[in-house]
Amino acid sequence: MWRFLCAALLFVAAFRILFGSAVWLPVFHNVARPAGLTAVMPNGGEKVKRFIIETTGSGAAVFDYDNDGLPDLFLVSGEGGTNRLYHNEGHGLFHDVTKALGLVSSGTWGQGVCAADYDNDGFTDLFVTNWGQNHLYRNIGGKRFEDVTIAAHLAQDRTRYNTGCAFLDIDNDGHLDLFIANYLKFDLAEAPKPGENPYCFYRGLAVACGPRGLPFDRNILYRSNGDGTFADISEASGVAAPVGHYGLGVVTGDFNDDGLTDIYVACDRTPSLLYINQGHGRFAEEGLLRGVALDQHGRALSGMGVAAADYAGDGHLSIFRSNFSDEMESLYRNRGEGNFDEVTLPAGLGTNTRFVGWGVGFFDFDNDGWPDLLLVNGHVFPEVEALHTSTHYKDRAILYRNLTNGTFEDISERAGPGMLEPHSARGAAFGDIDNDGSIEVLVNNQNEAPSLLKLASRPVGNWIVLQFEGTRSNRSGIGARVKLSAAGHTQMQEVRSGGSYLSHNDLRLHFGIANAKTVDRIDIVWPSGQRQSFTNVVANRIVTLREGR
Repeated sequence: MWRFLCAALLFVAAFRILFGSAVWLPVFHNVARPAGLTAVMPNGGEKVKRFIIETTGSGAAVFDYDNDGLPDLFLVSGEGGTNRLYHNEGHGLFHDVTKALGLVSSGTWGQGVCAADYDNDGFTDLFVTNWGQNHLYRNIGGKRFEDVTIAAHLAQDRTRYNTGCAFLDIDNDGHLDLFIANYLKFDLAEAPKPGENPYCFYRGLAVACGPRGLPFDRNILYRSNGDGTFADISEASGVAAPVGHYGLGVVTGDFNDDGLTDIYVACDRTPSLLYINQGHGRFAEEGLLRGVALDQHGRALSGMGVAAADYAGDGHLSIFRSNFSDEMESLYRNRGEGNFDEVTLPAGLGTNTRFVGWGVGFFDFDNDGWPDLLLVNGHVFPEVEALHTSTHYKDRAILYRNLTNGTFEDISERAGPGMLEPHSARGAAFGDIDNDGSIEVLVNNQNEAPSLLKLASRPVGNWIVLQFEGTRSNRSGIGARVKLSAAGHTQMQEVRSGGSYLSHNDLRLHFGIANAKTVDRIDIVWPSGQRQSFTNVVANRIVTLREGR
C-alpha cells in the first residue's frame, strides 16, 4: 500500500514539475455562431454524394488582410455558394466583408487557399484553388482585392482539379513562388455514377466513384519573375515528373536542414511525395527513399491533411498525415538530414482508426512549450449512416496532448463540447485570433456553418507570438527558421504558407514557454541567409521581428 502511495505521489510531483501544478485540461467551445460565422458552406449533396468533387471539401485561412493586428478569417466554398471573408472586429466578433472587398465567387468548386505577400507591398494576398480556374487575389492596401490571375500568368489552359497550395521561396531570392497540388483528372460530363464500376462501392453501398479508376494528374510549380508575374516551371523543376499520385494536402519546410525549402504532398490511395529542393529551381522526389511515402508495412494510405513540427524537441521537422478510416494516422519522425522513421504506434497514435481525417495542425494548447496535435474528421460518404456502425459521416475531432517524451495522449473526450460536436469537417486553420496567447481553430464543415474552436479559459503557461517582416527576404518572412529558448527548453518552428488540409494558418508563430516570464534567446535564420539573435525578450506579448534591424 505504502509503495503504491509513494509511486502515486512521485507521479503527481513529476507532473507538477512539468506543468507547475496539476495537469491542466482544455475546454474548447464552438463560438462560431456568437462570433457571426453563420453562413453555410455548400459542398454537394447532404444525403448522397454523386461525384468525387462533392466529397473532398474546402479549406480555410487565418490571416490579417488589413494589418490592424487582428487576424481575419477566410472560408472556401463549393459549388452553389461564395467564398467568404470575415473581418475581425475585435471582442470575438466578425463581419462579412466578402462583397465589399470584391471576393464574391460563384459557379466554381472551391478547394484550397494559401496566403502571402507575393508582391512584397506590405499586404497579404490570397490564392484560391478550384476544380476549374484558380484565382490570385491581390490585396490593394487592405481596402479591396483585385483578381490578377490572368495578369500574373496563372490562368490554366484546361480544367484541373487543383487542391492544396503554398507560397514558398524555392531559391531564396526574396520573391515568393507558388506550388499547387493536383488530385486527378475529372470531367463532370463523363464521370461514372455511383455503382457503375468496381470503384463506385463502399462496403456494399453504391457511392461516388474514385479516386481509384480515375486518371492521374501532375502537380504544378510556378516561379516568380519578380515583377508580379509567374512562369510555369513544373516540367523543368522536376515537380511534374512523378506519375500516379492523387495529391491533396501540402506542407513546406526545410526537412533536410540545408537552407532550402522542400515540399511534402499527402496523396490519396497512392504513395505520398517529398520533393527535396536541389537548388537552382530543381526538385527531386524522394518520399520513398526518405521514409515518408508509405506506412511501416509498405502500404500506400489515403493521405488527406498534413502538418509539420518539431514535436520531439530535437531540432528537426517531423511530419504528421491524416488518413482514411480503417487506416492509422501517420507520424514520421525526422531523425536528421531529412530521413524519417514511421513512429505512429510507439507515439500512441494508432487507436483512432474509425475516423476519416482531414484538417490537422500542431499547436501548443496549454503553452507548456511542446506542440500538441488536433485533427478534424468526417466521412466522405453520407451513405455510411445506413451501415449502422461506429463509422459516421459527421464525427468529432481528435485532440492529442504532447507528453514531452515522443508520445501523445488522446484527451478528446475530456476537452470540452467543441471537440465532441459531430461535423463532416474538412479544412482547419490555426491562429490566435484575439491575441490572448491561445490558439483558435477555424474549421470548414460540409453543408454547415463553420466551427470556431476556442478555449473557455486561458492556458496556465506563458507565451509569446512572433511576427516577421522580411527585407532582403520575402516580406512575409516565409521560410524563416526560428529557434527559441526559455527556461532551459529550446523550440524550433518555421514560417510557412498553406498546410493542414487545403488551408492556411496564421503567418505569426506562437510559442508556449510554460513558467518562464522571459525568453532567453531567439535565433532566426532568414531565407536570405541573414542571421539574427535577440535576448531577454519579455513574454506574454506579440513581437514584430524585422530582418536586419
